Amino acid sequence: MSDKKKLVVVVTHGFNDERASVAWSVANGGVASGYDVTMFLVSSGADWARKRAADVARLNPLDPPVKDMIQTVLDNGGRILVCPPCAKVRGYEKEDLIDGVELAGSVAMLGVVSQGAATLSF
Repeated sequence: MSDKKKLVVVVTHGFNDERASVAWSVANGGVASGYDVTMFLVSSGADWARKRAADVARLNPLDPPVKDMIQTVLDNGGRILVCPPCAKVRGYEKEDLIDGVELAGSVAMLGVVSQGAATLSF
């Protein structure tokens, strides 16, 4: 187990709720603060992982574009997990998702939690 601090951010909101951009902003703050960040996208939060879906989304005009915040998580070794049933109900297959995003359920997320991750939900 790494000595690096861990953060899990559960995202339950999609494009219709500013709390989603807050989740990505907090995740970026975690990256900047040296945390290992894992995002777990469930319910309409799974929409963020679809290719090109976040290209124009900017829920909070004072935040960077969500597309950029997602890429920051990936570029810094963060994991983005998408709930498989949540993706399936939306018709998303692995090839529909942003490169680097994983279809992985609660067991994968809870594995990080069991390593002492702080957990936040939006």
